[in-house]
Order: sequence, then C-alpha cells, then structure tokens
Amino acid sequence: MIQIQVPARICFYGDHQDYLGLPVIAGAIDRYINITARPNTQRKFILKLLDLGEEDFIALDDDLKNVRPGDFFRSAMSVLKNEGFYYRQGYTVEISGNIPVNAGLSSSSALLVAWIRFLVAINDKLDETSDFQVGRWAYEAEVLFFDSPGGLMDQYTIAQRGLIYIDTESGQSERLVGNMGQLLVAESGLAKKTLEVLKNARVYAQNAVEAVKRNHPGFVLKESVLDDYEKYLEWVPNEFQNHWYAAIHNYQITLEAKKELQNKLPNLQKLGDLMNMHQKILQEQIQNTPAEMVRMMEAAIGAGAIGAKTIGSGGGGCMVAMVIGDVKEKVRQAFMDAGAKAVYEVEITQ
Repeated sequence: MIQIQVPARICFYGDHQDYLGLPVIAGAIDRYINITARPNTQRKFILKLLDLGEEDFIALDDDLKNVRPGDFFRSAMSVLKNEGFYYRQGYTVEISGNIPVNAGLSSSSALLVAWIRFLVAINDKLDETSDFQVGRWAYEAEVLFFDSPGGLMDQYTIAQRGLIYIDTESGQSERLVGNMGQLLVAESGLAKKTLEVLKNARVYAQNAVEAVKRNHPGFVLKESVLDDYEKYLEWVPNEFQNHWYAAIHNYQITLEAKKELQNKLPNLQKLGDLMNMHQKILQEQIQNTPAEMVRMMEAAIGAGAIGAKTIGSGGGGCMVAMVIGDVKEKVRQAFMDAGAKAVYEVEITQ
C-alpha cells in the first residue's frame, strides 16, 4: 500500500507576478490531498475520487496521445513517460482531502503533485527525485502541457513545502525563516474565475511591459524601482496603465516582504501592512476581487486582523487574514457575519 499526503498553498505576496518572471512568496498550509493506493490485477489505475463520489480509470497501455484539457492524471503520466517512467502494475487509488475546490488554495495542483509522487513511488525513484523536480514536472503537466496561462508558483510551493521565495524565471527557491503569525482562511462561497482572470491580467501586464520595452529596449523589469512607474508611464497605453502600476508596485512589495521574512522574528505589523497594500492593488488595478469579498476583508480588518487578501487568481474563492494577539475569534466571527461560508485557522507546514 502507498500513502501520500500533499498540502494546499497560499500566495502571500506576488499574485499576478509569476507570468512576468517576477518573484513570489508563498507557503504550503495544513490542508491536504490524500492518496491511498493498493495494487490490483486489472492492468489499469482505478481512480476513486471519494469526496466527489466519482470513479475513473486509466489503462496501463493508454497511449496518452489524446489528453483532454484538464486531465492532469494523463498529462502527468505523459510528462513522466517522456522521462523514462513506465506503468506495468495496476493500482486502485483512493483520493480524498479537505482542500476546498475552486477556491484559490490550489486543490488541483495539490492533487497533481500527489499523483506525481505516486507515479514516482511505483517507479522506485523516490530517492533520486528531488522536491524541486516534482514541482517542475507538475508545472509541465498542468501548465506547459496544455499551454495554459498560469505560472509555476503553485506546483513549486506545494512540492517543496514551507514558506518560500520563488524566482519564477528559474524556479530557484529560497526558504524563508520568518513566519506570518496566526492565519485564518475564509471561504467566500464565490466560485473562482481562474482562467478568465489570469488570461486578462497576463495579457494586459505583458502588453504594458512590452510597450515600455519598445521605447526603451534596455528596460529590465526585474531591475525596476518604484520611480520607474512614473518614469515610463507615458509610453504605456491607457488601457494597460493599471497593470503597469501593479507590475512595478507589487514587485517592490514582494521584495520588502522578503527582507522582513529573512528575519527569524519579523515585524508582523509591517507584513500585515504590505499584505494590505498588495490587496489594494489586486482589487483596484488588477480588479480581481468581487465586492462581496472586499466587504468580508474590511470586516476582518475592522475586527482586528492586521492584514487580509484574496488567495489565488481572484474572481472568487478564499481569503487569508493575518492575526496577532487575542482577536482571532473576533476576526473569524466578522468574516462569518459578513457572509463567509467557512473560516478556519491554518499553519504553514514544513
């Protein structure tokens, strides 16, 4: 029997930055996808999605040439097949978890990472496969395989766990020693619009940067400073100026947060302020936050949370609030009174 547990993730700083090659700060949290797999004699993988009451199967001799969009089970098998993996023994695979679906906590990426760890295990390659490599394969299977608009943050964070700063151009990750205080996740009950939000945000941001580069070929976004927003604004078409603002300012927010989280005892109030600054840009410039969620986060701040933001691409899903002191229950209740469907404490997991 093979048992695997893989966490969800939260992006704390750098949302909508990874597709620009800019860094992010994200952490794996203690909500999980669980896999229990037992050998069978049917020459296929029988997939039992217990929480959904659904079942599927994949024949071991599936040529993996006609993979439907979103079929991460087969896309992962195809990616690993190209790496020399093979599938000769059937398994009955039971899958369950407590990560809300379509809510911004990357349940799909967690499931994919868990599936890849299972495929690695049955190929007896656990000892030679790094967490970094698992994240890379998951990114290939979820994003590159389907030519999707997402980045690599979700897969790399979930595979490596902990609180990390990720260079999204190379995938190089730096583990951060600080913490984010007490964390509450609130489910808004609004379904996310991931692909729609990501596609629009990515296109607008990339168009803004390209407009600057056409007029200033030497401009490098990763070398930018806050003054560059005004310096190059005249070259950015009006329709892209909000995303130009977001690109420059969110990058600096992420760098400031990294400095603080490199300390064992970071200034949590400063981290909360940076989170609020980041969220303000998400809702005003990137415009990814429904009014209902804005009200919920305002209620949480009013009850004593020092920071709050949406989780994931936006358009719905979950929020996270930073809390210090003894106001945790007040913040939880404020979220609920404002319309949240569920609120629970989470911890960053190593």
